[in-house]
Amino acid sequence: MMNVLAYADDLVLLAPSWIALQSLLDILDINIKTVDIACNTNKTVCMIFKPACRHNVVCDNFPSFMLSRQCLQTINEFKYLGHIVNNDCTDDNDINREIRNLYARTNILNRRFSRCSVSVKLILFKSYCLCLYDAALWTSFNTGTMDRLKACYNKCIKIFFGYSRMYSVTNMLSELGLPSFVCLIDKCQSSFRKQWQSSGNTIVTHLVNLCIN
Repeated sequence: MMNVLAYADDLVLLAPSWIALQSLLDILDINIKTVDIACNTNKTVCMIFKPACRHNVVCDNFPSFMLSRQCLQTINEFKYLGHIVNNDCTDDNDINREIRNLYARTNILNRRFSRCSVSVKLILFKSYCLCLYDAALWTSFNTGTMDRLKACYNKCIKIFFGYSRMYSVTNMLSELGLPSFVCLIDKCQSSFRKQWQSSGNTIVTHLVNLCIN
């Protein structure tokens, strides 16, 4: 059972039931006092993940979790390390976040560097708009949501490089030497797969073995 994940000053506790998570919180409360640190209960939240099959739902309402005699907020969505996690385990909200960010970055680049040469624009666009790191984590989403991200990607290229709305996307990508949306997603997923398969972290190695088997 791997139920404690730590990254820098962030801590994630995982448990299969309400009583199990409350027990972990009690253990946390005891141990943080021994090292003279405190948890910010205003920023500490809890999430109850829904089972994939609705017939497996045991209860919809649970007592509030407690930490340091303070009630913790229970939420349905949380942004952790830049990635939006939902209690229904879908990625649509995170994809929509990426759509908003891509439009925002493109508009900033277009306002500041619209008069630059194509070669300079290519460097800027590749540096700021092709970094879809979360794409490798997307596994459950509506096709329409991904189609909107694809349309956003193509539209942003046309806006920044001055192409008309009706110009062929294939010709545009060929002229600029930019990857298609499908190739960009495949590259992100392939790069991520290589990294976690070669990782020396025991937790990551365990997850890799689960996926392979």
